[in-house]
Amino acid sequence: MEHGGDLLSYEKYYDGELIDYSSNINPLGPPKGLEKALIDGFKNIQSYPDIKYRRLKKSIANYLSCSENNTIIGNGAVELIDNFIILANRVLVSTPSFSEYEKRAIIHGKEIIRIPYNLDFTIDILTIGNKIQKGDLIILGNPNNPTGLRIDKIELIMLYNVINKSGAYLLLDEAFFEFCPIDYDSIELFRQTNYENLGIIRAATKFFALPGIRLGYGCTSTELVEKISKIELPWSINSFAEAAGNFIFSDKGYIEESKRYVEKERQYMHQELSKLSNIKVFLTETNYILIKLLKWNEEYVFNFFLREE
Repeated sequence: MEHGGDLLSYEKYYDGELIDYSSNINPLGPPKGLEKALIDGFKNIQSYPDIKYRRLKKSIANYLSCSENNTIIGNGAVELIDNFIILANRVLVSTPSFSEYEKRAIIHGKEIIRIPYNLDFTIDILTIGNKIQKGDLIILGNPNNPTGLRIDKIELIMLYNVINKSGAYLLLDEAFFEFCPIDYDSIELFRQTNYENLGIIRAATKFFALPGIRLGYGCTSTELVEKISKIELPWSINSFAEAAGNFIFSDKGYIEESKRYVEKERQYMHQELSKLSNIKVFLTETNYILIKLLKWNEEYVFNFFLREE
């Protein structure tokens, strides 16, 4: 399975309802009241969305505590990743990571430089500094998928300084950011830099449980906003995604409840999984846990649970 949530490809292998653990979506479901907001938004489908998405960008800017002039949006975080890759000379990725980083780079004919994470899944700043060149783009999950770990705050500042000095670009994919404990917010952390040579992207997909809406958003420098505006597709956000974005970011109760719930369940799941002798469980800061199988291979385990009633 290349991406999570593709149940239809496996429906012939099971009988009945399949519980999907593959896509790491907020188990509380979407915010209450969103359905009405989407129904109310039905009246707008006969018109084009605002091509500049002024109201939506204002909602996102308020949520992220950044300027509307620094705000970018896309049809899911993947479209934003794709736009940054188009602008790059080469693409650097730390492995293991989300497969679309490399896939989109290959599609656009970009040279890929792979730099493995350290054994403890921390970033290898020295190797990145030795390999990075002007015009390169390095994409890092923060927290990373599949390791579940964020970049240490001090290391992130050090890394940014190395990349910025070289004239390259850092893209932080923070699709799972809201699930993490809050010890720093990268948007606040880099505000004084005006996000020079930096992009920070998030999405409604995971935390707000809206994978079907396809709404990615983020923050970057005004210079990169301008460059992206010249290559991005017009009207990539449909009316329903726009309506959702104007609703979900102001639901503070939902946001706080989700954070508390995930923190509690993360601790419980890690504790219970650690009791099993045939797997090694790694620490995580988000809503998924990386494990290493010590007895079986992943194909055997996948097929076992696929057929288990």
